Amino acid sequence: MTLLRPQTTQPLRRLESKSACPYCGTGCGVIIEHDGQRITGVRGDPDHPANFGQLCSKGNTLHLSSAGEDRARAPLQHRRDSEDWSPLAWPQALSRIARQWAEIIHTQGPQAVALYVSGQLSTEDYYVANKLAKGFIGTNHIDTNSRLCMASAVTGYKSSLGMDSVPCSYEDLDTADCLFIVGANVAYAHPILFRRIEAAKLRRPELRIIVADPRRTPTAAIADVFLPIQPGTDVALFHGMLHILIWEGLVNRAFIEAHTEGWEELKAQVQNYTPQWVAEICAIPVANLRAAALTFGQAPAALSLWCQGLNQSSHGTDKNVALINLHLATGQIGRAGAGPFSLTGQPNAMGGRETGGMPALLPGHREVVNPEHRAEIAALWGVERLHPQPGYTAVPLFQAMERGEIETVWIACTNPVLSMPDQTQVQRALEQCRLVILQDSYLHTETAAYADILLPAASWGEREAVVTNSERRITHLQVAVPAPGDALPDWVIFRDFAFALGAALDTLDHPLPSAKDASWTARARRMFDFTDSASIFLEYRECTRGRDLDITGLDFAVLDARGPQQWPYPQGAQAGQVRLYTDGVFPTPSGRARFRSPEYLGVAEEIDARYPLRLTTGRLRDQWHSMSRTGKVAALFTSDEEAFLEIHPDDARRFGLRADALAKIRSRRGSSILRVRLNADLQSGLVFAPMHFGRRYAPAALCNQLTLAAIDPLSGEPEFKHTAVRVEPMHFPWQGTILRLHDEDGHFYAAQRIARQFPYASLSRIHQGEREGFVLRLAHEQAPAASDIPAWDRALGMDGIDILDYDDGRREVRKRLCIRGNQLYAARLFGEDATRDWLREMLLSAADVQSYRHALFAPKVPADRDAWARSRGVCACTGVNERTLRQSIASGAVTLDQIAQVCGAGSECGSCKPEILDLIRSVRQETS
Repeated sequence: MTLLRPQTTQPLRRLESKSACPYCGTGCGVIIEHDGQRITGVRGDPDHPANFGQLCSKGNTLHLSSAGEDRARAPLQHRRDSEDWSPLAWPQALSRIARQWAEIIHTQGPQAVALYVSGQLSTEDYYVANKLAKGFIGTNHIDTNSRLCMASAVTGYKSSLGMDSVPCSYEDLDTADCLFIVGANVAYAHPILFRRIEAAKLRRPELRIIVADPRRTPTAAIADVFLPIQPGTDVALFHGMLHILIWEGLVNRAFIEAHTEGWEELKAQVQNYTPQWVAEICAIPVANLRAAALTFGQAPAALSLWCQGLNQSSHGTDKNVALINLHLATGQIGRAGAGPFSLTGQPNAMGGRETGGMPALLPGHREVVNPEHRAEIAALWGVERLHPQPGYTAVPLFQAMERGEIETVWIACTNPVLSMPDQTQVQRALEQCRLVILQDSYLHTETAAYADILLPAASWGEREAVVTNSERRITHLQVAVPAPGDALPDWVIFRDFAFALGAALDTLDHPLPSAKDASWTARARRMFDFTDSASIFLEYRECTRGRDLDITGLDFAVLDARGPQQWPYPQGAQAGQVRLYTDGVFPTPSGRARFRSPEYLGVAEEIDARYPLRLTTGRLRDQWHSMSRTGKVAALFTSDEEAFLEIHPDDARRFGLRADALAKIRSRRGSSILRVRLNADLQSGLVFAPMHFGRRYAPAALCNQLTLAAIDPLSGEPEFKHTAVRVEPMHFPWQGTILRLHDEDGHFYAAQRIARQFPYASLSRIHQGEREGFVLRLAHEQAPAASDIPAWDRALGMDGIDILDYDDGRREVRKRLCIRGNQLYAARLFGEDATRDWLREMLLSAADVQSYRHALFAPKVPADRDAWARSRGVCACTGVNERTLRQSIASGAVTLDQIAQVCGAGSECGSCKPEILDLIRSVRQETS
């Protein structure tokens, strides 16, 4: 991959198509620049109300992630013990799957099959998959990876407010007087929303911001009150704040009496949550607890923002309802700048909830257990009945696979082998499964190794679709370029499979539910008579008629003419509804919102003498989920090149760890090896690891080998945010490095295969200016066999005549440099790699190596280059690193504007601004 566009003898057509970013749930509008065949660039859509033209570092590089040799182009099959795939034609692939599914359904019933889909699917994809599972096959075993991020928010809204309806809008960020950000690193996970928060604070300095988080994240840089609570203590925090609000007379009794129920029970309960007791539980000063409560309670308009820190918990629903209690008690809902506002983690997790793409849901915010709801959807779909029991949620689903209850699973657009908790259990489950189908746009995900058949799906920019963002806003995505090879939109694959399955069921003479259809084939043709995305949207739209999310006034023409619209948007409407519950009426039987009274229960796995540290996991600023897309962009590795374990310096000393050295981290389920990063801002006793890295980039640094499968009993969401662990130094006598410029994808994939042969490996893309490459760092108890190295050199394209070799068999030091035109293009440093960073600079800067030829194999950096040391990147857009920023700050640049003028950092997408502010604060503390 190169940052330069290839030269062509034909002038490029300059075309544009409107779309939305496929990363977080902010739903930023994107204009795709293309020539009709290839995506050539992107820019923010200035007319889209989610971002008004802004994009973060990930969105700005979308065009660099859309192509490549790793794209799935044809159906493939393989044995699980082999990495070799063989192609299939579409009819052959679907027929093979259909025969096996039909046999399982015929002999064991529909509950032996399951689908596991993704919040990155479009609304049409979700609707067709859900109709296939629940309406045609008759199984409710269809869940989504949204279970891992938003399920607790869903159950919280439904429990307190009566429906899964986010009541707020992004414009509330502009009018709120208090922002309560809890369990969300908005600066990393939703950067464009954080830009909006920064702008609001700059415009109105009186805006008060409270941040509650066990870590002092970059989001905390903007906080007026920071609460570094202990992991899992959120319910105690919220109850303690409510205790103070009651004591200080800051509750809205008129609103409580007119619009809520359950107040007296909650009021009696929180009397026990005294400020002193809550402060001790949360490990924060009483004064800060009081400051947070009074700031929230005295604000004319208070808005709360939260994400995975609340949701990813075995008591996530309790945390959500306890936070919503604060809004109901103060009447901070249904008004401008006020309300509880969950930030969706994926681009269409909201659309999945709307279409019923979860095991307990049906389209239009209906419930599987509700007989009236089942009858309504059965009538719409033209089926006799729907199964009355909810299916398995994600964690129990994979546990059922391991037990043999689920014989086959269809996984679409997600990577559970990396993303699910207790990773080894998920691997055992897939190994046990009789047939695993993976539907994906990319070939080399961790889950692919466990798949029997891989079906190629069209990706971003290659399909028409609609998606719903965090503020209930629906965007129509246009097709820009054709999908590669034979890849198809996900809904087309599901539809065509329904046709193949119908034929297979007829072959087995599987009994039909009634005489309404002459055959399963006819039933499939009737139920899935979809010709395009618009036809699916129109059928789904009918499911919303008269419901809280009514969109019967919308179609693609309206969305194209008027732009993205919020629901509800019923027939006859001219615009969507900005915020909900403005009349104080809630979709509950009584019309009143409900106070809930959960007790503080703590974490699922407490620390002890054997596992004395608390591990929390989370996102990085420039990576996304399992890196299938962002992992293709070298610029997005600038800030964090490898998986790491962040730890307080005092804890590092206690456990004998050194900065940049390796550490083994163990839980009761497994272990990982990560590089140590010291952070004095992290509370002692807490460690942090990013969740993105899988075996493609860090085979030994898999944080979900550590996490546990404890789930919330109501939402089914796992507890990713707290695991009891211990750490110890990891010393490897032998270390090595491979550096190489990028000229073809095959070399990178060869490096991935080599990495898996070592107990520790880290593979990262690197770049400087227009030159890109990769670095592979290796460690082992002993040197690799000399006989293996030539094959690795050949696979990496590091053989031929333009090479220099140094071999010292006695010390097991083996080095190779590849030079072309007096420029270094590859290096292998085995057994001695202290010159790694210097040679990396030579490789990326295209320096003339002749003047250093005598020192290229030296064990250390030449004296005249000794002052140079690599520095962590901060600004992905401009390439400015931490050393340059520190120099700029030392020279007097102490504001964001001054930094941008001096070195350019933060002047483009702005994603790095919170880190720059943190660095300014850190340098000031050091100098004082």
